[in-house]
Amino acid sequence: MQPKVPTFAEQLAATRSTAVHLEMRDSYSVTKELEAFAAWRGGFRHDPADRESWWRPWLSTIQETVGRGVDVRRARIVSTPVSEYIRFEHSGTFTNIAAGEQIRWLDRREASDIPLPGNDFWLFDGELVRFNHFTGTGESAGPSFSDDPAVALLCATAFEAVWERAVPHEKFSV
Repeated sequence: MQPKVPTFAEQLAATRSTAVHLEMRDSYSVTKELEAFAAWRGGFRHDPADRESWWRPWLSTIQETVGRGVDVRRARIVSTPVSEYIRFEHSGTFTNIAAGEQIRWLDRREASDIPLPGNDFWLFDGELVRFNHFTGTGESAGPSFSDDPAVALLCATAFEAVWERAVPHEKFSV
């Protein structure tokens, strides 16, 4: 019998010190974002002053996690000029920052000499890696997990190299 795989929320709740996330795609097509992306394409933009209109459970989870003293950081490697999807992500990133997540952006050209894993990932406490897999069209293909110390080290080293070079959200123009 396979052991029960924890949900993302369970993993984050068990995190003690750090949760880092590296994203490396220029476009995603995950079901839960399709409606918001379509609205954005139609001209909708979140009003930063109307927090109730954009606050969602994910942001509460991040706020609670950061409130426990966990350092939550996300780095995004993107091609420039950026894709329409990245412009969409960038326009809504202020919500993640409001919840306490730190976010930086790196032009893909600046990452050419960084050894990177083949997939986006979350690394929890430098020990557990949750790889996020996607189809060629950007749909979620589900996660996989590794607690192999060599894999965790690769991901930690890659993330920190990207983070060091990346530009803080407020200074990254799209």
